[in-house]
Formats: sequence, C-alpha cells, structure tokens
Amino acid sequence: MGKWTNQIRKFWREEEGLGTLEIVLIIAVVIILALLFKDWIISLLQKLMGDADDKANEIFN
Repeated sequence: MGKWTNQIRKFWREEEGLGTLEIVLIIAVVIILALLFKDWIISLLQKLMGDADDKANEIFN
C-alpha cells in the first residue's frame, strides 16, 4: 500500500498531473451542465434552425 500512496502523492505534486485533473473536472462540469439544460439547449437550437430556414426561404423565393 505504501507504493500506491507514494505514487498518488507524486501525481498530486506534479504540475502536469494537476493540469490533467483540472481538465477532467472542467469536462465533467460541462457534461453535467449540458445534461441539466439539455431540453432548453435543444429547443433553442430548433428555434434558431427554424429561423435560419425561414430566412433562407425568404431569400431564395
């Protein structure tokens, strides 16, 4: 168990290890936010795409 403890301590002390941990935490937060606001994001995108489609029809007709 001492070997694993030393490796974990070494990982926490390394700057690269902390950078990796920060990136993983940021990705996790983004995924959680996307899941929480999934319905709102989908409706917003559908509205925007519908508006863009309407404008494109106006231009080409």
